[in-house]
Amino acid sequence: MNKPGNTHSLHTPYGDGDIDDIPVNPRLTGSSMAETLEQISISRRSVLTGSAATCLALGAGPFSLSACSSSESHNTSAVFRDSVRPAIGFKSVPVALGDSVDVVTVPEGYTARPFFSWGDPVLAEAPAWTQDASADAAAQAAQAGQNHDGMHFFPFPDAPNEHGLLVINHEYINDSLHPQGPSVTEGAKGEKVRPLAEVQKEQAAHGVSVIELKKDAQGQWQRLWPSRYNRRLTANTPMEIRGPAAGSDAMKTAQDPTGTRVLGTLNNCAMGVTPWGTYLTCEENWKNYFANRDEKDWQARPAHKRYGIAQGEHSHYNYWESADDRFDATPNAALPHQGFVNEPNRFGWVVEIDPFDPNSTPIKRTAFGRLAREGATCVLADDGTMAFYSGDDTRGEYVYKFVPDGRYDAERPEHNKHLLDSGTVYCAQYNADGTGRWLPLIYGQNGLDASKGFSSQADVLINLRGAADVVGATSMDRPEWVAVHSQTTDGYVSLTNNYKRGVEPGQPLDAANPRADNDHGQILRWREHGQKPTATTFDWELFLLAGPVLSTIDKAGQIKPLEGDRFSCPDGMWFDGDDRLWIATDYNALGAAYQGQGSNQILCADTVTREVKRFATGPVGAELTGLTGTPDGTAFWFNVQHPGISYPSSDGKSRPRSTTILVTKDDGGVIGT
Repeated sequence: MNKPGNTHSLHTPYGDGDIDDIPVNPRLTGSSMAETLEQISISRRSVLTGSAATCLALGAGPFSLSACSSSESHNTSAVFRDSVRPAIGFKSVPVALGDSVDVVTVPEGYTARPFFSWGDPVLAEAPAWTQDASADAAAQAAQAGQNHDGMHFFPFPDAPNEHGLLVINHEYINDSLHPQGPSVTEGAKGEKVRPLAEVQKEQAAHGVSVIELKKDAQGQWQRLWPSRYNRRLTANTPMEIRGPAAGSDAMKTAQDPTGTRVLGTLNNCAMGVTPWGTYLTCEENWKNYFANRDEKDWQARPAHKRYGIAQGEHSHYNYWESADDRFDATPNAALPHQGFVNEPNRFGWVVEIDPFDPNSTPIKRTAFGRLAREGATCVLADDGTMAFYSGDDTRGEYVYKFVPDGRYDAERPEHNKHLLDSGTVYCAQYNADGTGRWLPLIYGQNGLDASKGFSSQADVLINLRGAADVVGATSMDRPEWVAVHSQTTDGYVSLTNNYKRGVEPGQPLDAANPRADNDHGQILRWREHGQKPTATTFDWELFLLAGPVLSTIDKAGQIKPLEGDRFSCPDGMWFDGDDRLWIATDYNALGAAYQGQGSNQILCADTVTREVKRFATGPVGAELTGLTGTPDGTAFWFNVQHPGISYPSSDGKSRPRSTTILVTKDDGGVIGT
């Protein structure tokens, strides 16, 4: 997601940072924190080291476990033992310093080329992109959206390394979407006012692109256009709502009295993939698009207040409510269901998309619960049981997993179709001794009842953050992407930063978040007991602390330096087919805390030695994200989001465009070797 320093001017300034960086967790202030969070000493932590036994697994997409053993004891120093190491053989690229960097750099022996940029045609009727950004909303809805983020390569079975679909999220929009930037005026009450035509174009630049690609006769990857598979989803695409919250009163609006149909998806950041080959796009900072002008109602409505929906005359970003009533969440007694006061409840979900059926209706799966969600990474056991891991990307929020009630059956496609409609959501509690628990979020259990404002499972799912507050989840340093190692099934979560940790009274240091004034972030990993997706207990450790010096914490509680290239603010993560851990960063390269780090990076980590090597650097101002590849590892894609100068033209004058990058090895070999 975008960080302070990487925002566009439609964002309202909030002093020391972006609105997305301001906590809304009530446990971070007041005396209730002391009642639910144990004060933890780092010196009590056990170091987790060693090598391990291995398990066979699928190397791409969801991960399949074979039968393998794991220590059930809490001797965490013996848990993370991996005897098979991935081959990482490239020469690290140097940091890219300065405010004029406008290129992507990869190691010697590799080639990176722009592959798919904002405005490129997707649908058959799409016009070509124009430098003046004069395209209207209809044109934009047929072209690639802005701010490419999470994505996945779906191979065709008959040629998995030569032909496939690339599905790409478009997180939000920049000023560059409009010829002269956005038009914003002020109304009589101080509210921000936007032209409808601009709002409609911005809505069309959000969502998801599906594009077909194939190797040509020379063995080079090319986009196919037109293609019957190509598709654009936007903020106005009709979608279905299913699961426990569907049809509940809190999901009904004047436009949808059934509570089962919704227009569009917003702020699509990270993603996931199901064992049956569908794409899970996740809605992150949707809260910024709504405003509730009624302060009394806002204060009394947990699903508004707890998620940080704007209270006042306008939304945090873009001010669509001035042109589109659907984004005005102020209660209106003159309309059925009070107008659109419930519209925010219809965002923050996992959205399932069938990439191979362009006529299918996307489905918001409410059984996952509602968050500012980063990803839905699947792990699949041989018996068909599954878990999907997610972070909730706001300072002080939690890590979650969703376990479906049913089991995947490869022989029964119809059985799998709606497996995501029922299951149990858990939030993570990290204990100081290196053990942890998954706490179930089920109505009627662990205090989740009327005394805490919950009257049904739908209420729990709509205010999942509030439910996790009640049961005592561990407050984390901005949980971002989750990646799962295919051989060990260990989960890795990036905790990107939290500069208020150990500084403000409500955010004390703890074992999982051990660094005060944390500008640089860390990566934490866990192993489910029995290596079962359905386990409710696990062992965990800090894989590494990022920053000017990479480090971890030894069993005496001391900082221990690690080998490798420095980086800050880990964000996107992905394991390739050989279990190399790829890490993408997102920080303000020109910020004081990041001097000497250079522009954002793609790195590759050895999970056995923890050594990290820098694989790519991007243009100044850009976040690097995405991360996906072919099953054989010979093609690798990542995204350059919101470049700051003129990338990909790199001529110093062209309009910058978020771009998907294709990386290949010059000898045709596997990326990373």
